[in-house]
Amino acid sequence: MGDLAKQPGRLQRAPENFLTEDQVKAVAAGRRNFLRKSFMAAGAAMAAPLAARAAEGDPAILNLPDWSKQLGMPVALNPYGQPSKYESQLLRRESPGLTRVPQASVSFTPLQGLFGIITPSGLHFERHHQGWVDVDPAVHRLMINGSDPAFLKKPKVYTMDDLMRLPSVSRIHFIECGANTGLEWGNVAVPTVQYTHGMLSCSEFTGVPLKLLLEDCGVDYKKARYVLAEGADGSSMTRTIPMEMVENGEVFVAYGMNGEMLRPENGYPLRLVVPGVQGVSWVKWLRRIEVGDKPYATKDEAVHYIDLMPDGKHRQYTSIQECKSVITTPSGGQRLLEKGFYNVSGVAWSGRGKITRVDVSFDGGVNWQQARIEGPVQNKALTRFNINWVWDGKEAMLQSRAIDETGYVQPTYGQLRAVRGSKSIYHNNAIQTWKVEQNGEISNVQVL
Repeated sequence: MGDLAKQPGRLQRAPENFLTEDQVKAVAAGRRNFLRKSFMAAGAAMAAPLAARAAEGDPAILNLPDWSKQLGMPVALNPYGQPSKYESQLLRRESPGLTRVPQASVSFTPLQGLFGIITPSGLHFERHHQGWVDVDPAVHRLMINGSDPAFLKKPKVYTMDDLMRLPSVSRIHFIECGANTGLEWGNVAVPTVQYTHGMLSCSEFTGVPLKLLLEDCGVDYKKARYVLAEGADGSSMTRTIPMEMVENGEVFVAYGMNGEMLRPENGYPLRLVVPGVQGVSWVKWLRRIEVGDKPYATKDEAVHYIDLMPDGKHRQYTSIQECKSVITTPSGGQRLLEKGFYNVSGVAWSGRGKITRVDVSFDGGVNWQQARIEGPVQNKALTRFNINWVWDGKEAMLQSRAIDETGYVQPTYGQLRAVRGSKSIYHNNAIQTWKVEQNGEISNVQVL
C-alpha cells in the first residue's frame, strides 16, 4: 500500500490560549467590555510566540523574496485558472488493482485536503461503468415517454437549448457512491480517508426540476408511480426512482455544477440529481426518462447495488445513503509533528435530511464531546464540523458520530454488523476510527 499511505495533509499548530467556556458564555450574554478585554488577552498570548520567532531571525520574514521586487505574471496568462504548483499532489487517485479495466473504475476525492463543504469540480470523485465521454451538447437529446400511453399524454424530446430556457434551480447536495467505504466491511483494507470515504463529493448543481418536465408531458401521477432513468454511455446505466421523490420537487436534470457546465467525467451535458440517494441513481449522460407503474428491476438493480444480508438474501432498492461522518484531518496516512493544539475537522451527511449534531471521541468511543457545526447546514448536503483538541503525546483513538434531523445516530461497526453482517459491499455508514500513535503517526483501525 506504499503510495496510498503517502497522502498530503495540512496539520497546522495553533495557539493553546483560546477563549474558555465562561468567556464564550459572557460573549453570548453581550458583555462587550469583557469581550474586548478577552480578545486583547488572547491577542497578547498569540503575539508572544510570533514575536519570539521574529527575534530568532527567521529569513522567510526578514528577507523579501525576489518575486516581491518585480512584476508578476500577466493577467489571464491562464484563461482558465489552475491550482498552485505547490498543490500538485492534491489529486483524485485510483486504488491500484481495484478493477480489471480503468474504464470501469473509480477515482477518489482527496477529502484530507479539502475545506468547507464544496468539492472543487476537478476533484469530484468519478465512478464509471464503461468510461467517460465528452458529448457534443448540440446533438444530445432527452426523451420523456411512458411505458403505457395512459401514463403520459404527450411524450417529448428536449434539446439542451430547450432545457436551458426553462425555469431552473440551484441546490447544494452531496453525492456518495453506494460502495463508499465498502472495502472496510470485513476488516481494515485501505490506509487513508481518500480511499475509505473518497467516493463522496458535494457540489452546487443547477438544472430543471424533473417534475416540471413530466407535467409538461402530461404525466398521470395516479397511474405512473415510478421513473426509469437511462444514460447514453456504453453500459446503458438504468435506474428505477420512486415517483414520490420526483413529486416533492427535489429530483432534477442538471446541466450545471459549481457555477459552470458539468464536467465531462461528471456527465456533461446532462445528468440526473437525486438528493440523498446513492450515486448510481444520478444517471450521467441522461438520454431518457420513462414513467411506469412498477419498479423496472434492470440489470444494475437486480444483480448489482443490492445488499447481501447475513441469511444469504439480497435486499433491493435500498438507495438512501444513511447518516454518516468522518474526520478528515488529522486522518490516516498523516502525522502529528508535535504535541499541542490541533483543530480536528471533518464532514457529516445524511440522505434523509439535515445534520443536527456531531460528536467526537478521542478515546475510541468511551467519552464523547459535541463538535462545532461550521458554515451552512443544508438539506442532504455535506456539513463541516470542527473541535479543539490538545494532544498530550499519548495514543489516541479519534472518532466522529453524526446525528440527523430524524434522530438517526450513526452506528458503530458492532451495531451495523449485528444487522448486516460483514460480507456486504454497499451502504457501510459505520463510525470510522483513526489511531494516533505516540510518534504522531495516524492509521486506520476498527473499533466494534
